[in-house]
Amino acid sequence: MELVIVSGLSGSGKSVALAMLEDLEWYTLDNVPARILSMVVTELVEGDDAKFNRLAIGLDTRPRPEDLPVTRRLLADLRERGIHCQLVFLHASEPVLVQRYLDTRRRHPHTPDDDGDRTLAEAIRFEQNLLAPLAESADFVLDTSTMSVHELRDLVRDRVAKQPRNQVSLQFESFGFRQGIPKDADFVFDARFLPNPYWEPALRALTGREAGVVDFLAARAEVQAYLDDITRFLGTWLGHIEAANRSYLTVAIGCTGGRHRSVYLAERLAERFQDEFPGVTVRHTGLERLARSAMAPGSRNP
Repeated sequence: MELVIVSGLSGSGKSVALAMLEDLEWYTLDNVPARILSMVVTELVEGDDAKFNRLAIGLDTRPRPEDLPVTRRLLADLRERGIHCQLVFLHASEPVLVQRYLDTRRRHPHTPDDDGDRTLAEAIRFEQNLLAPLAESADFVLDTSTMSVHELRDLVRDRVAKQPRNQVSLQFESFGFRQGIPKDADFVFDARFLPNPYWEPALRALTGREAGVVDFLAARAEVQAYLDDITRFLGTWLGHIEAANRSYLTVAIGCTGGRHRSVYLAERLAERFQDEFPGVTVRHTGLERLARSAMAPGSRNP
């Protein structure tokens, strides 16, 4: 049996994540109160119905504080019984969450009538503090602030639904320091000191996945030395990370704009580790940002 428990801030994309898992033929339950999670999971685990072999449960966002530690203990107990389970936590920045609620005109679950005059921003901060223990103990923390619905669905499909048993889900992510460091990164490597194809007029409009930029960077000894150093570092420590039962690892590589050097390095690192980690994924947040800016006004966030 495989179990995914999805939690996170209201408006961060939990429903999108669960819908993606459902589309992939996982059996999904949403808004399950934390206080009855153990009872629900035990009932389904101990049954012999094959339709529950891949189970995804969305937690209610209004738990009692005393219920939260029970969730982590439940996962530990299930793992001891040989059940593949993981806790996924989604979040987004406060301005993004505020805008999503304004766009949908829905009421935040922590602004009911009996909570007085709590504003939307106050409700978001209240929920952040309430769910902090789950975020701190999650196997996979995902920031959806800059993601479209389609990007989030792809990430859930590639990193959550396809994660091999007992193996780290490894992702290499390129980004631009101009837009900030990804909040869900476990390791961050800075490529801004490397030769920059941007200053070559013929390469400026290309990306780190295209031949001209690839040839330019592949011919630079310092670029290859840096690539070798990162490979050596990760090769040394990934085994220890797996031994500590880490389910997810995001290695972020940044350059100035997230278009050339970081993209090239992320692609080469994925190639070097794909034999050891068959499910390795690559994400280029800088390129995703460029693609969104070129899209028609009809695009939307999770």
